[in-house]
Amino acid sequence: QVQLVESGGGLVQAGGSLRLSCAASGRTSTYETMAWFRQGPGKERECVAAITWGLSIYYGDSVKGRFTISRDNAKNTVFLQMNSLKPEDTAVYYCAAGIHIGLTRVAEDYAYWGQGTQVTVSS
Repeated sequence: QVQLVESGGGLVQAGGSLRLSCAASGRTSTYETMAWFRQGPGKERECVAAITWGLSIYYGDSVKGRFTISRDNAKNTVFLQMNSLKPEDTAVYYCAAGIHIGLTRVAEDYAYWGQGTQVTVSS
């Protein structure tokens, strides 16, 4: 089992920045892929960014150039730096992890999920 705990959400004005963190504990793997998903009000869950152990990275089109995903493999932690935030970025952000899945944006590929952290961007 892998446990994921997110932190760093909150309320920010449009144009501002936030940094999310997700710490993984339990059984982790060299092949572990970690990702951030989000689900806004009335919207489907979407993959914001994903990163493999080998640092291959995927970004969703809506966040390219504004968000940066990174990870500290020694600490089993993944980060999401969010800049130039927009009201449409308002959502619950979830950390996800999967083993032996490669770089994927498909939610069903990820076996482990955090509880989520709320990000609200005011206009």
